Amino acid sequence: MEYKEIITLKDGRTCVLRQGTAQDAEGVLRNFVLNHAQTDFLTTYPDENAFTVAQEEKYLQTKADSPDEAELVAEVDGLIVGQAGIRALGRADKVKHRATFGISIDIDWWHLGIGRALTKACIELAKEAGYLQLELEAVAENRRALALYESEGFVEYGRNPKGFRSRLTGWQELVLMRREL
Repeated sequence: MEYKEIITLKDGRTCVLRQGTAQDAEGVLRNFVLNHAQTDFLTTYPDENAFTVAQEEKYLQTKADSPDEAELVAEVDGLIVGQAGIRALGRADKVKHRATFGISIDIDWWHLGIGRALTKACIELAKEAGYLQLELEAVAENRRALALYESEGFVEYGRNPKGFRSRLTGWQELVLMRREL
């Protein structure tokens, strides 16, 4: 999916939000591994990433060519500092109206407006793709993220008390959220 927007961050710097391309593979992988080392709120640990640069290139190109899925990057001065995406939950008639949403941002770039801008962009892209519902899961302890999602129209529809089993803290409860589009 095509997407490009230039935003001004809270500190005055400029950030480009755009569809990632195969040329971004190294930067996206670097950011992915970094983000997953910085917080215990994401699905995997850095050592669990098995993607090569070539695989990431293919993945990003597939998303760029897709009419209904996207992998956005947030870029500041040529550095990828965050990413977010939407993907179809499935292609079967009963679920093709649903998409999932995921996001991660380098901790050094938190609180500058990137998370909100990426969230809004993914909502917009999901609408354009024809989805009727956008879904996410977030760790219950990640209160800032939950507040962001709620402010953008997501509502809680359930919880999974043993959704993640953290290497650091044990069980983590997941909050299931959805937004009608």
